[in-house]
Amino acid sequence: MQYFPFFMHLRGERVLLVGGGDIATRKARLLSKAGAHLVVVAPEIDPELESLISATHGELRRREYQTDDLNGAVLAVAATDTAAVNEQISHDARARQLPVNVVDSPELCTVITPAIVDRSPLVIAISSGGEAPVLARMVRAKLETLIPASYGRLAALASKFRERVKQTFSSGDERRRFWEDTLQGPAAELVFSGQDAQAEQVLQQRLNVKAGETRQGEVYLVGGGPGDPELLTLKALRLMQQAEVVLYDRLVSPEVMELVRRDADRIYVGKRRSEHAVEQKAINQMLVDLACEGKRVLRLKGGDPFIFGRGGEEIELLAENNIPFQVVPGITAASGCAAYAGIPLTHRDYAQSVRFVTGHLKTDNANLSWPELARVDQTLVIYMGLIELEAICRGLIQGGRASTTPVALVEKGTTQEQRVIVSDLASIGERVATESVSAPTLLIIGEVVKLHRQLSWFTPDASQ
Repeated sequence: MQYFPFFMHLRGERVLLVGGGDIATRKARLLSKAGAHLVVVAPEIDPELESLISATHGELRRREYQTDDLNGAVLAVAATDTAAVNEQISHDARARQLPVNVVDSPELCTVITPAIVDRSPLVIAISSGGEAPVLARMVRAKLETLIPASYGRLAALASKFRERVKQTFSSGDERRRFWEDTLQGPAAELVFSGQDAQAEQVLQQRLNVKAGETRQGEVYLVGGGPGDPELLTLKALRLMQQAEVVLYDRLVSPEVMELVRRDADRIYVGKRRSEHAVEQKAINQMLVDLACEGKRVLRLKGGDPFIFGRGGEEIELLAENNIPFQVVPGITAASGCAAYAGIPLTHRDYAQSVRFVTGHLKTDNANLSWPELARVDQTLVIYMGLIELEAICRGLIQGGRASTTPVALVEKGTTQEQRVIVSDLASIGERVATESVSAPTLLIIGEVVKLHRQLSWFTPDASQ
């Protein structure tokens, strides 16, 4: 470890900043956020920096650096473009045993500025020891996307209850379990959704509950997207990491399942046409039963749970039983597969509307309103249409759509196994019959399919 990481209290303390350009301005922004009393020394000052010093009641000295500028400072920062000046500041600060940071010169520093993820009072610092600052910033960018902005409010809420938790739970293990449950449970979810007052009430109620009583469970109905794990929403990923039990479908890709909490119980409830691992009513009841046991339950579905995913049926029973639940939308197969196939679902020259329908109805046949679906100015997207493909094409032609209408069948869209078969209504059935095609598939029908060859960009890696 080249540098020992620590956090320095600067609120109200004098910090000398030498330099008046863009780099000094960036440093001043960070230091002022920490509440430092800035003393800025430079012959020329950037207007933004000058405004910042005025707004924070700092000191501005329009001249060259002098050693006496270090008087009373707890930290020195050199941000000039003159190497000799930076070296002098470093030498003077070290002579006074004063921490010093010199921008882009690790050899002159006794302290370095990390890349920062600020969720105050939670603050995360990332450092490469000055060796690879761009890499440190890239890591910070990744953490920024993974850590909700509301974590700061969650930390503040926890701080309000620290003493009471200590008084309520005598052992460290009990306190740890309480906080792990709280910071991943309903109270935290209320904070994330902006309901801080309700979160505080939940926390108070939890502390009032007698030991041994069953905790309140919750269900997360989450859309896992069409397959590519990078298409998951941030909220979906967060809930996948905190659920204790996962009920997942056949259409959830293995790559998405890899992101589920490692120690969670996994229950496969996938369904194929006329082949159900678990009947829908049993799934609905299972969600209720597990939540009543106090479990955090993830119902993970491919695509979006409210678009041909029967998500509405599942949460109806939860609502009837007063089970708390959340619904997290996912990128539906129509959007994901079309985008990865280079087929815009709408286009000024080809289609002014898009329609989603399913080729797998309760009656197990494609009894759709063909004249209505055969409109020329719309794109038709059909889910679960592989088995009824011949009937779908025949119905659309009989309904008035030209037999030459372009059709794309997207197999395993957005994954490394994606394949796009392009033909027309008259011939797509024969094309698919000669190929070894397996679900999941999606049919895209309309003039926009013509753009596939020109706009196709996603090339699956055959080695994976």
